[in-house]
Amino acid sequence: MLDIKVAPRYAKSLIDLGIEQNTLEHLYNDMQLIHQICKENPELVLLLKSPIVRSDKKESILKEVFFDSLSLTSTTFITLILKKKREAILDAIAKAFISQYKTHHNIKIAKVTTAIALNDVQKNKIISLLEKSEKATIELNEVVNPEIIGGMILRVDDRQIDESIKRKLNNLEMEFDDNPYVKEY
Repeated sequence: MLDIKVAPRYAKSLIDLGIEQNTLEHLYNDMQLIHQICKENPELVLLLKSPIVRSDKKESILKEVFFDSLSLTSTTFITLILKKKREAILDAIAKAFISQYKTHHNIKIAKVTTAIALNDVQKNKIISLLEKSEKATIELNEVVNPEIIGGMILRVDDRQIDESIKRKLNNLEMEFDDNPYVKEY
């Protein structure tokens, strides 16, 4: 609950600092690295959230894991997070930063679900069509789900276009269930 309200505020402050110091791209790369490491190591996230582990131990672990590969601004930011006892929300801050960075640069994420993997030509076609309609840079996330049988499901922001064969079959089945020629008892 804490990370929902506090993490975006820290992320916004870090974005503002990055814009001010002209280091936004470095900070973005650093936050991606932090998020990736936290995603690959859930034990690290649990350790940072644990009230049993002492703060100095958490600080030494974070320094060991991150400080050699991050920029000075990011390491200073992590030190500030540690002083404020907010290390438990470090991953949430990184996620919020990435999201706000994409909003700042007008980057939208599109998720396409297909029954088989798309080739590069198909991906590029989808990206170019979406960039024209959305007037934004598109990052395409592809998901392969054989259960949709064919077609695709495309999701951008809160809009979804479902042109899957599975949905069409379900719609057809519902139409047959409502057959007006069969007398219902």
